[in-house]
Amino acid sequence: MQDVPTADASPDQRLAALREKVRADLEVIAHPRMEWLSPRQAPDGTKALDVLIVGAGQSGIATAFGLKRARVDNVLVVDRAERGREGPWLTYARMDTLRSPKDYTGPDLDIPSLTYRSWHTARFGEQSWRDLDLIRREDWAEYLLWVRDTVAIPVSNGVDVTAIRDAGDLIEVHATTGDGRAEVWFTRKLVLATGQDGMGVWWMPPDIEALPNTVRAHSADDIDFDRLRGRTVAVVGAGASAFDNAATALEHGAREVLLFCRRETPQVIQPYRWLTFRGFLDHLADLDDAWRWRFMQHILGLREGFPQQTYDRCARHSNFRIVSGAPCRVRPGDQGGAVLDTPKGTFEADFVIAGTGVDMDFARRRELAAFADNIATWADRYTPPDEEKDERLARYPYLSEDFALVEKVPGATPWIANIHVFSIASTMSFGPSGSSINAMTTCVPKLVSSITKGLFKADVEDHWAALKAYDVPQAVLRDAGT
Repeated sequence: MQDVPTADASPDQRLAALREKVRADLEVIAHPRMEWLSPRQAPDGTKALDVLIVGAGQSGIATAFGLKRARVDNVLVVDRAERGREGPWLTYARMDTLRSPKDYTGPDLDIPSLTYRSWHTARFGEQSWRDLDLIRREDWAEYLLWVRDTVAIPVSNGVDVTAIRDAGDLIEVHATTGDGRAEVWFTRKLVLATGQDGMGVWWMPPDIEALPNTVRAHSADDIDFDRLRGRTVAVVGAGASAFDNAATALEHGAREVLLFCRRETPQVIQPYRWLTFRGFLDHLADLDDAWRWRFMQHILGLREGFPQQTYDRCARHSNFRIVSGAPCRVRPGDQGGAVLDTPKGTFEADFVIAGTGVDMDFARRRELAAFADNIATWADRYTPPDEEKDERLARYPYLSEDFALVEKVPGATPWIANIHVFSIASTMSFGPSGSSINAMTTCVPKLVSSITKGLFKADVEDHWAALKAYDVPQAVLRDAGT
């Protein structure tokens, strides 16, 4: 291990020393060390993976790290994005800072030297940590890359998964690379750590979607905000991401930004702050369906409340206005742009941004399309009372206790029980999980345990044979006389 850096050491020197400390810490707690998985041969003669993880954002990296600590080393992580642009942080996330408190831990999986705090202190110094309010999203993205490199997670970037198929006791995964090559992997377990839209689509109301794509976008789209300079922008939705996009438009010189909220008062309560306690994070999934639905329907029905900094970022601009109590009907304008009809009046805009979230729609994911009709949803397994009904949430996948897909018709596609979902789509079954920093320290170990349980049970006969054949003596008996 490197010597402790002196006070005048550079950030690179401090980070290098921290990296060595992480590796030393992991070496100390590496028990049990014994390898326990035997390689499987794929139909094409190659060595099959034990686990393929689709998605190299924070959830995919943390899952791979957890598996590595469980001595599941034959793992590959793939992501269609280029290195460093996995996840939302440098793409469609337009907030200045994370919304989670700075002391929340996540992909470190309870290794103190691997926490964001340790990284930030090494990178910027102790005083910077003490002065820090919330974590800059760019710093979080840099930290995630550092974690990935420090614990040596194998990642292939520029890989777009196009099909998932049954291959007997394996899963066959097809993909294309950025240079147009076709790739095929065979794996025993597949983890879909595909973020917000991984089992559906970014959704916008049909009337907004019907507008020409030159005058509308979803808040998750790659928007050229410079084009909005001097123009009137309408943002439909009042969640945190809607405010982020409104602020970005204002900061790029929009003439006016109107934010439309269906409620009379925008939602400012963040229920994810309430639920960040061990009981809920560990055990929501242990409740019956009625309680799970009741909790998550209420929480997700509130949407994500925005913090003070998010509101202030918009409110400091005199050309920003919230139109509350104003559900919209949107239509094309006579001279281009759009017209928004609301109970509070009619408004015109040059451009519309829909901050309207995601919708689960398995059939619209080409990698899921071949078996989408047999993925069970909450609507297939539970009927809530009338006052709790929500068609959008009913389309979420109904997952088994090990985060795996469940068949709608048992026996039609039994192999999908080896596909584990760790994304926003797991929320209805497990609460905050693959999409939330605040849940990673509880949900990643639970997912990893579920995967290793499946691998162990599938090989139980081999383990039994290995036990019976085990003949390594622990002592040598010498003649001690009589």
